[in-house]
Amino acid sequence: MKTIVILISGRGSNMESLLAEVAAGVLPVRVAAVLSNRADARGLKTAVAHGVPTRVVDHREFAERAAFDAAMSDAIDGFAPDLVVLAGFMRILTDGFVRHYAGRLINIHPSLLPSFPGLHTHRQALLEGVRIHGCTVHFVTPALDHGPVIVQAAVPVLDNDDEASLAARVLAQEHAVYPLAVRWFAEGRLRLVDGRVTLEAGQDSAGALIAPLVR
Repeated sequence: MKTIVILISGRGSNMESLLAEVAAGVLPVRVAAVLSNRADARGLKTAVAHGVPTRVVDHREFAERAAFDAAMSDAIDGFAPDLVVLAGFMRILTDGFVRHYAGRLINIHPSLLPSFPGLHTHRQALLEGVRIHGCTVHFVTPALDHGPVIVQAAVPVLDNDDEASLAARVLAQEHAVYPLAVRWFAEGRLRLVDGRVTLEAGQDSAGALIAPLVR
């Protein structure tokens, strides 16, 4: 069974969806720890409620980003994870940190990358008038909000949408595709080879795009 460590900065709703699937026996991984850069992150209490060890490495205690990343890396490596899962971890990572976990560091971003990297993705989508929005699970590379795409979920943008309604529709899909991507990795079906994602065939991997029907 693969071991994962989850990194959060806030409420950790994607972390919670992963923990729920682990508890239900659907996701065949062991969550060794949940780490945060903020002691007040709400998701830490959720992790404790699931019996998962937690640790805080406060970024404010470090004068330089590289020093914080080194401390976070030391904390992560103490749990010897096969995969590091970013679940709302709101820190820009140094190249050295990313390269240390090359091929075993994944993130979920609330847009159909490469469209709308960075913050306020739902606002960006509404301002641009796109008709399709969504989320992306990807391997992390030194380029911010880029990296080989593992799976995406697309949702419609409705005429009466605001940021909150669009965000809620996307978040529901985040909670579906992130556990899926982690399961593919845990089953040994997902690999990063020469910078490209390879996914062995299976019932749930006919395509890397999930497009739910409009409800």
